[in-house]
Amino acid sequence: MRYFLSLSYDGSAFCGWQIQPSAPSVQQCLESTLSRLLGRPVAVTGAGRTDTAVNAANYVAHFDWDGILPFEVSDFTYKLNAMLPREVVVHSVSEVADDLHARFSAKRREYTYFIHRQKDPFLRAYSWQCGYPHLDFEAMNRACQYLLGTHDFSCFEKTGTDNKTSICTVFDAFWKPYTPSHIQIMGGNGDYWYFRIAADRFLRNMVRATVGTLIEVGRGKHDPEWVAELIKNGSRGDAGESVPGNALFLNKVEY
Repeated sequence: MRYFLSLSYDGSAFCGWQIQPSAPSVQQCLESTLSRLLGRPVAVTGAGRTDTAVNAANYVAHFDWDGILPFEVSDFTYKLNAMLPREVVVHSVSEVADDLHARFSAKRREYTYFIHRQKDPFLRAYSWQCGYPHLDFEAMNRACQYLLGTHDFSCFEKTGTDNKTSICTVFDAFWKPYTPSHIQIMGGNGDYWYFRIAADRFLRNMVRATVGTLIEVGRGKHDPEWVAELIKNGSRGDAGESVPGNALFLNKVEY
């Protein structure tokens, strides 16, 4: 039988999702914990890679088990969370069809990147302080329109990867202001924004490079149309710098 896990994790403690030879990963942590709980080795497959320090909310992974789990699902989830480190929480465990695959069956993935425009000690772990004097978010949103559709996004892909293709379909991309909960509660104000992008698949480092590129537009270093030219003719060296990973969240996977 195949089981889907819905989970969230704080990426600051890990080198990313995928198992690494000599560094902690979310996949290794989950496999080790499941294997101890179930008494034999368990392999876990995730919805996709996340880089070092990148976070996830409502991430999806699957594992296979011969027969019925030795615990009720609610007890299984409770026991699993009791054994996992505080950086990882499993929200639910559910039986699915044997041919449903956490990675290959996913139709849409969504990422969110958070920035704040002034010093805020309560957000520094999960948001990037982007302190440039001026950012034109209207221009940045115009630039986002050139991301939509099916394109070769190799200009935003980390060099040296082994992907068979760099073609992705982006369904949505935009910047939007928001007010963090601690600001709402205390009645303050500030300049807080998030970038959201949804696609059928993502390349390694793609979102962070995209954010860095859009920041270049917001600073007035390039017109919004530059993004279209980058996608058409540019290389990774032509695009903007990658922004820090701690402010990035994989927040939705749809099947």
